[in-house]
Amino acid sequence: MSKRHAELPLEQNFPGSPASKKARVEDETGGNSGNGAPAHRASGQELEQDERNGNDILAAADLEGEELQEAAQDVSESSDIDIDEEAPALSAPKRQTQPMEGYGDLYLDTVNRSVLDFDFEKLCSISLSNINVYACLVCGKYFQGRGPKSHAYFHALEVGHHVFINISLKKVYVLPEGYEVKSKSLDDIKYVVDPHFTKDAVVKLDREVHDAWDLSGSRYRPGFVGMNNIKANDYFNVAVQLLAHVLPIRNFFLLHDFPTPGTPELVLRFRTLVRKLWNPKAFRSHVSPHELLQEVALRSSKRFTLTQQSDPVDFLSWFLNNLHLSLGGSKKPSSTPTSVIHAAFQGRVRIESQAITAHSDTQNARLVFTESGDIKSNVTPFLILTLDLPPTPLFQSANRESIIPQVPLTTLLNKYNGLTASEKMAHRVRHRLLHPLPPFLLFHIKRFSKNRFVSERNPTIVTFPSPRSLDMSPYVEPNPEIWPPGEPIMYDLVANIILDPSVAAPGANEDAADKGVNAASGAAGSSTGAGAGSEKVSWLVQLHDKAVSAENSRHQQGGAAEQQHRGSEWLEIQDLFVKRAESETLFTREGYLMVWERRKVSGQKGKSRTK
Repeated sequence: MSKRHAELPLEQNFPGSPASKKARVEDETGGNSGNGAPAHRASGQELEQDERNGNDILAAADLEGEELQEAAQDVSESSDIDIDEEAPALSAPKRQTQPMEGYGDLYLDTVNRSVLDFDFEKLCSISLSNINVYACLVCGKYFQGRGPKSHAYFHALEVGHHVFINISLKKVYVLPEGYEVKSKSLDDIKYVVDPHFTKDAVVKLDREVHDAWDLSGSRYRPGFVGMNNIKANDYFNVAVQLLAHVLPIRNFFLLHDFPTPGTPELVLRFRTLVRKLWNPKAFRSHVSPHELLQEVALRSSKRFTLTQQSDPVDFLSWFLNNLHLSLGGSKKPSSTPTSVIHAAFQGRVRIESQAITAHSDTQNARLVFTESGDIKSNVTPFLILTLDLPPTPLFQSANRESIIPQVPLTTLLNKYNGLTASEKMAHRVRHRLLHPLPPFLLFHIKRFSKNRFVSERNPTIVTFPSPRSLDMSPYVEPNPEIWPPGEPIMYDLVANIILDPSVAAPGANEDAADKGVNAASGAAGSSTGAGAGSEKVSWLVQLHDKAVSAENSRHQQGGAAEQQHRGSEWLEIQDLFVKRAESETLFTREGYLMVWERRKVSGQKGKSRTK
């Protein structure tokens, strides 16, 4: 049986077929062309017929591609017109990489240096973020970022403050335009954000007296400026002032450049604070330690804060150890110093202990203590040497206000002569310093003791004949290989932290304050230092001005025309107050922590440790 030939193609018999759908879609798309006339589209039947007739299929495909491309271009142009019609009337200004010609100093007249204060922690005033912080040079507030959606950008649009400085990069930008300002007139602000020093300038700090003036015209001495006591952080202020005048530590933090990404925040903030203390171009004659205090409170788990009084020695011990580790120092004892902290303060002491046993004497009916024949000796490194005060007299005269116990400093140092013994936990202990002594010695005069009921302060005055020429050779075990026997080892006083007993503890009666007894709360725990419990004390520091001392020495060596002195060589700083102090009255106050610097002697062994 023969096949029946199809009369119509399948596309015409079934209008719902995919081929017919494709043709309709193409016709509709072509009908939306710009001229309004439907574009000619080759259907599947026509293409098949062309193939049968031998026409070029590739040429037809190219023609179809060109038509599709023209249609897509028309659609994109129409969409652009719609977007332009829907755009708002006000749009954000375009970002500029540089100011327009002749407008490089635009908005710089709005910079207000009197309100700028870069001592506080660099946090955005809105988001409290410490990332990419900018400071407004008009109002002094901190904002995050400078992009079109940042807080600094909105601040520029809403308030009209246009000049901002990046705190970390020290670059100045104008917002909302976004270009960088490279004017030399802003270099003083960049210097205040992060002061920097040269080697020649650091060498002259202790040789020449250079007074400076702040924005208000007040004169101040760089390095001897007051520090803000926010609430109860005077213990922190005196410890930082003390460290800022220790020569190797000061020079290290003034000159060393720390890599910002890999350096702990404690080191960076302490470096910035030391540089601000010695800044000769400061806008104010005082410094606020708020930024470093926040980091200390975080690292110490709220042990040392700005709202609660603490012991300067406790804080200094914690701070020196953490600063040593942050600088890459080793936790294990080492024969050579592994950081500038140990190079300045670490020494060695030999401790000998004998056990004491108690037994009863049946013949005399009394208790007898005997020493063990076994003596244990070990060598221990130290950073701070503790000096024990003798107990206050049990019975006082009627004129007790005018009688204050006194003891020489050399008597307290006999603790380290290797002969004087002290009893501790059923052991008799003797101490002896070993060579070589560190370049700087820290003496802690232990004034506070605590029993179950009260915390007592010992008001005994520690006297010394002169702030210069303290001989430490009697307290060091002889070692001819390091230091010749019999040669003196001289130390000079650098700083002296003073306890001010004028502030009594809350709730302590007048009689207890006169005796140096303050009430301690039950929450004080085992702390025996200043600030334990509810006790409140005040601190100040006395600092030696080496530059004035050097000029006075030059004047004495000069002729009769150069006999005029610059004044006293000592300054007393209590919070924001700075005044001169006479060297003859240094020991008339209750000293708590002293720093003595080893005198350099040319041509002697062991001098390398003093450098």
